Amino acid sequence: MRKNRLYRVLGLALLGFALGVALTQGQQELDPYKEAERQRELFRQTAGILPGELYAAQGEELFHAKRGPKQVSLEACDFGLGPGKLEGALTQLPRYFADTKRVEDLETRIVSCMVRLQGFKPEEVKRDEVKALVAYVASKSSEMPINVVPRTSQEIAMYNLGRELWYHRAGDRDMNCAICHEAYAGRKVRLSPVRSPRQGLSNEWPAYRFEADKLYTLQDRIAFCYESVGIHPPDYYSEPYIALSMYMLAEATRGKNRFTEMPGFTR
Repeated sequence: MRKNRLYRVLGLALLGFALGVALTQGQQELDPYKEAERQRELFRQTAGILPGELYAAQGEELFHAKRGPKQVSLEACDFGLGPGKLEGALTQLPRYFADTKRVEDLETRIVSCMVRLQGFKPEEVKRDEVKALVAYVASKSSEMPINVVPRTSQEIAMYNLGRELWYHRAGDRDMNCAICHEAYAGRKVRLSPVRSPRQGLSNEWPAYRFEADKLYTLQDRIAFCYESVGIHPPDYYSEPYIALSMYMLAEATRGKNRFTEMPGFTR
């Protein structure tokens, strides 16, 4: 029932999006933040709810449902603050977890809990369900300060790997993350402002991207960057995503950034 409602409301919301596109055609240049806010309000007026909120509602249902071969919920999953405690959990991820003996970001932690607690095989975990669960858990950290500080040897090693990947040039275009997000920080690329990690590059994810009409997690956003420079992205939940997330969010912490409204709404 919830899924059908999701589709019905998203269908109505897309009408609002189409209207917004029609209203903005012919303009030479749009401020992406103002345009995102306008599209956000169109969704509110048309459907009375934002797509990100619908994904979070779907994630809440999945979180509390008894599922998998073991027929248990995810309420016993510990995101770093204790089993089932979600308020502010996103603010301190990635981090090292003793039960898995690895550093995990939010997405990887959700998958490991689905496997260990619910009994799913890794290949049975559905990407769309992980994204909905990300939206729900993230919704409990809206507007909170980012607080990712590598302390353990494992976290420091992951941060160092993330920094190495950030500056590593690769692909046919010989690109790295820093070429865009440091050399062009404060400027615009395809109308969108470019930010460095300390300026809050990673503080709006997960977010619904109205141009793509789907929810993006931070791993989705990193994959998009890989594809944009002609590099095949790694497999989801793999170490490069965790390492880059650790590096960006630790730098965002140094810049005293907060998460935006979670899930966000962006271009």
